[in-house]
Amino acid sequence: MKFKLSLATRRSLEGFAFITPWLIGFIVFMAYPLGFSLYMSFTEVQVTATKINFTFVGWDNYVYAFLSDNVFPVQLTSFIQESLITVPIIVIFSLLVGLLINQDVWGRGLFRAIFFLPVIFSTSEVINSLFNQGAGGGNFLQRFNIFGLMLNALPEQLYQPISTVLNRFTLVLWSSGVQILLILAALKTISGNVYEAAAIDGAGRWEVFWKITLPALTPFIVLITVYTIVDLSVSPFNPMLGSIRSHMFNVRTGMGYASALGWIYFLLILVSLVLVYTFGMRRTKRF
Repeated sequence: MKFKLSLATRRSLEGFAFITPWLIGFIVFMAYPLGFSLYMSFTEVQVTATKINFTFVGWDNYVYAFLSDNVFPVQLTSFIQESLITVPIIVIFSLLVGLLINQDVWGRGLFRAIFFLPVIFSTSEVINSLFNQGAGGGNFLQRFNIFGLMLNALPEQLYQPISTVLNRFTLVLWSSGVQILLILAALKTISGNVYEAAAIDGAGRWEVFWKITLPALTPFIVLITVYTIVDLSVSPFNPMLGSIRSHMFNVRTGMGYASALGWIYFLLILVSLVLVYTFGMRRTKRF
């Protein structure tokens, strides 16, 4: 008896065959390491000359991170404060620059290339080298005693993250290239007929921006916010990554505690992305 498959079944099998290499790679190189690191976060890992011992300790690593570790909570708080300042700066800067270089002026392509070039050249080593040479922006501000004025005007809790961001202000703006391109792509999705109709109705530039441009860009603003959060989470200046790496080879804490820190950090980023996406999509539906 000849077995015949329906067209839908054959299509499904063909699609599954195409994604099988990716699926195998995901399981081997992503799913298994993630699952194993989650398991290690609940254990104490001891490396000996002959084998690796795993001792189950439950939630002890997570409790130690928040109640006994004197460094991790400080670094986590510092990262959150700096992100709350840096992310809006990058998003607003990208929006403004995107609107400016979207104008029909001579040399528009050159300006776009200038803003995107740092994305190509600014690898981790290049950024670290520039920062070590004082190219982050702090020298200019110190020349006019901006930090001294801020120290007198702001409380310590606000001064520390703001001064850290300003010290790397130039490098922060360098990381806006992809976001600017996304804004430019978003502006191309707005029909010119809408602007013509608004002009006929007598709407000014300010009204057009708030009533037409910004509502149309809202989904893309959510997208670049999500991208910026992910990009900052793997930044070479991120203190969290350095803390996790240092504990990996620490004899007293080891891989188990480092895995716990990694999962705490991952959950923090995940919750941030969910909140941004949820709030942003609600704002999009209102428009």
